Amino acid sequence: MSKKPHRSEYEKHWLSETDIASDPFVQLSRWWQEAMDAGLDCLDGASLATVDQDLSADCRIILIKSFDERGVVFFTNYDSNKSEQLAQNPRACLLLFWPRLERQIRLRGPAQKTSREESIEYFKSRPRGAQLGAWASEQSRRLKGREELESHFHEMEKRFSTGTVPCPPNWGGFRLVPTYFEFWQGRKDRLHDRLAYELHENSWRIFRLAP
Repeated sequence: MSKKPHRSEYEKHWLSETDIASDPFVQLSRWWQEAMDAGLDCLDGASLATVDQDLSADCRIILIKSFDERGVVFFTNYDSNKSEQLAQNPRACLLLFWPRLERQIRLRGPAQKTSREESIEYFKSRPRGAQLGAWASEQSRRLKGREELESHFHEMEKRFSTGTVPCPPNWGGFRLVPTYFEFWQGRKDRLHDRLAYELHENSWRIFRLAP
């Protein structure tokens, strides 16, 4: 039995060349603040797209921890699949999707490791359980079962039973340095607003794309 496909109309906001910021990082900050003000859940969750050594596409959700004019930062295990793929080909794409605001933000550019000092500083701010988890998980590696992971975690609890948990040597951040931004605002009749920024000789060019 076939079901009628679900369709949503997009009529909450608009985006025009007259009110968009000339700097994409300023525009990102504006929309980020509006998402915070709207009380969105997981507003920092973004899809990270990479390619492996066979040029097969890969994608997963990461959490954006900070951004400024230098780029957008997330943290991970440097032995994970995504890290290995970025080491082979640093070009990547991030996509934020906020359905309640009917908005998407797409960023493309190379990703580079953050400094060790920056990684350690962020690691100190993590809850102790997350710190232990970073030591316990050999990210992306196959496990015999859940019990193996939990056993590793308990081992780390014993190993670091006193004092602070240090940042693992194979854990740290990446900073995606955008050369392209696209801000998508849903509009009625699927005539969405798509305004893009492209870096050209150290300055940003703004143009509109057909939906």
